[in-house]
Formats: sequence, C-alpha cells, structure tokens
Amino acid sequence: MDKEQTLLMIKELSNAPGVSGFEDEAVAVLRRYSAGLGELSEDAMRNLYIKRSGRAGVPVLQLDAHSDEVGFMVRAIRPNGMLDFIPLGGWAVTSIPSHKVLVRNREGTYISGIVASKPPHYMSEAERKVLPEISSMVIDIGASNDREVREEYRISIAAPVVPDVAFEYQADHDIMIGKAFDNRLGCAAIVAALRDLVGAELGVEITGAFAAQEEMGLRGATVTAQVVKPDIAIAFEGCPADDTVVEPYAVQTAIKRGPMLRHIDARMITNPRFQRFALDTAAKKDIPVQEGVRTGGATNGGVIHLSGKAVPVIVIGIPARYIHTHYSIASYTDFENSVTLACEVIRTLNASIIGGF
Repeated sequence: MDKEQTLLMIKELSNAPGVSGFEDEAVAVLRRYSAGLGELSEDAMRNLYIKRSGRAGVPVLQLDAHSDEVGFMVRAIRPNGMLDFIPLGGWAVTSIPSHKVLVRNREGTYISGIVASKPPHYMSEAERKVLPEISSMVIDIGASNDREVREEYRISIAAPVVPDVAFEYQADHDIMIGKAFDNRLGCAAIVAALRDLVGAELGVEITGAFAAQEEMGLRGATVTAQVVKPDIAIAFEGCPADDTVVEPYAVQTAIKRGPMLRHIDARMITNPRFQRFALDTAAKKDIPVQEGVRTGGATNGGVIHLSGKAVPVIVIGIPARYIHTHYSIASYTDFENSVTLACEVIRTLNASIIGGF
C-alpha cells in the first residue's frame, strides 16, 4: 500500500462535503481514485459500484462502506438572517454549538457560518442550567436579514450544511484528524483493498458498493444489497472508539490497537462462523484486532445480512474517536491493518468455505 497516495485519498475524502442525500462530491472523489479498478456505475440514490473483473460462476462478495456523513439541513430562514436547521444523522446536541460550518447555496458555493446560540450574557440563571436544544440554535452566516440570505448569499431552505474541518496527518504520532471518518475511512478502505488485490486470482467475484444515506437509517445499502445480490459481505465502518470514555477493562475499540470486529450491535448478530474465520485469519497473519460487543449503533451489515436468503457479513471497524461530531481522531496504522485483514480474508475465501458459514 502506497502510504503517501493513500493518505492523500483519505484527505480528499475527509474534506469532501457529503451529508446524507448530498454525497455528490464525495462520490466524485471516489470515482477518481477508483479509475481502472473495475466497472463503475451509479444508481438514482448516488450509490456507487465498482465491479471487479474476475471469474464467473463463483460466489459474489460485496465490499460495503457508506459515503455520507452526519451534518445538517437548513429548515427555515428567520427575518433577522439567521438559519434554523435540523440534524442529518445522530448528533450529541452539546457538541454542536460554536463550531464553523459550510452552507451550500443554490450555485453550489459553500458559505461559511457559525452555529450560534444565545450568549451567556443574556441567559437567565435557569437557562444556563438547561441542556441546549437544536431548536434554540441558529447558523449565523453574517447576514442581517432574510433578503440578504436569499438574494445575496443565495441560500434557500433545504440547503445542506457540513462541518468546516480540514484534514491533517501527524506523522510523528501516526494520527489523523479530520471530519467524516465515519465513514470516509471505510470508503478509502474499499479502494485500497481493490488496489491490493489487482491481479490476484480469487475464489470470489467482488463488487465494492459505496452506499448513500447510511446515517439516515441504512437506506442506501437497502438498495445496494438488491443490486449486488451478494453471497457474502464485508462492511468497513469508521466505528466509535471507546478508549477515552470507559473503564480500561471494558475498552474494545481503542485507537492504535487494530480494527474492531463486532459480534453484535443493534441491527445484526454477526455470523459467528464468518466472524471466527476472520479472527483466526488475523491470528495466523499476526494482524492486531479487537473484538466488540455493542449494545447500540448499527452498520449497513444490518440490512445486507437480511437480503436474499441471508448473507454472512462481518464488520471491520476502523476505530475513530468522537465520530458524529465535527472532529475525529484515528490512526493510519489501524486503517492499514483493516485493509490488510480484509485482503487476507478475501484471498482465502471460496465457495466451499463460504458454504460452511
């Protein structure tokens, strides 16, 4: 894996705006980096597919990741020029205020704004003690009235809004900082895996599927599973690291300890035979992995494993701190090990092994 080229891809994917339903620019980056890796196609939801040329008559493997990120949408324009908004995806409300965002106007230009709320100087004592609600926040782009917003900034209701964050990599500490690691890291992992498998004779046919609108209820993957019709699937996910929020004995998703393979979440009990196969492969190849038992959250595996006549799915999670906020922190080595594990599993799969799952 070419680290410099891969980091550039991750940077461009992280920086690309693409909230649920508006994934166009992230998909454009994926198209560019996927050139030459297979047959590219899209559907009406902006799901992107890469079908790798290979042998016919072998099981179909779907590599899954979602291209959207959490963000917001303009709900209304107030007479004083402030923008009301709604969340797209799950946010911890306390993480939203006082951050910079970008609002896309009718021409596709991104306008800087700040998520604002009532200053503490004007709050009552009771207001200071209450957790904020999104309905009490606005996006301030610097306008003074609604005419400015509509005619000069050319912003309308339903405009998508993304966090304004620039990717950085700290080589000395192997740390990536940026937005949308959930799940642009997974998207980059599909591309990197397909690159590593170029020229390999495999026992499966591969289609990479970059699904839209995962953050709004796994919507895109509901379609991709119908299109690809997989016999088996690997879902890449930027998963929430827990190493800063739980007791040391309970940590299952720490950065710099390898990918996390979850046994269960809110939408899927992972196929235990496929899961064991992946864990055994990691042990044989000396790839660090973590195991997770999740009580909440979900991935596209939740709908993929229920498609067709049931599909064995594993989730290879790339740990990222503070996902579903403006900023995330992740390790490049964890990303690299996630791709390596997926490729080692794929190289070993064939119809007989898959039949045993």
